[in-house]
Amino acid sequence: MAGYIAKYATKAAECVGTLDRRIRATDDIAQLPVTAHARRLIAECLRLGALPELAELRLADWAHMLGFRGHFSTKSRRYSTTLGALREARILHNQREHEITTGRLPLTDEDQVLVIAHWRYLGQGLTPGEALLTAALNGTPLPPLNPNATEQGSTA
Repeated sequence: MAGYIAKYATKAAECVGTLDRRIRATDDIAQLPVTAHARRLIAECLRLGALPELAELRLADWAHMLGFRGHFSTKSRRYSTTLGALREARILHNQREHEITTGRLPLTDEDQVLVIAHWRYLGQGLTPGEALLTAALNGTPLPPLNPNATEQGSTA
């Protein structure tokens, strides 16, 4: 039964055909804008919620969510773990898996990461091979490979 309810509780209210608000005592269930199936599920939550042995579950208060109170992924600290603890465990697991699969040793507190970044400008434009190919494809004359060569040649 829990899996059946969870199927509907994990979907948005408009997808299942239930309400996105609490059902008031003055609401006529027959007149609610819900599907017949959702109406039966809501009615069952109200019926079960009226039973004294199930009163602490407050099913009637949560009938619009088919008796499932809270967000579907909410975890009770008393009976389960928290989402934060699950996320932390997943991060640690993924880090360990990554270290093992890459063959890297994990960094320790004594390790230092040294980043050396030295850049040198080599120039811009096309390489001689690219210039030749471009000139051939476009049918244009080949540009001088060394622009300073014409200036030096004319002054000599």
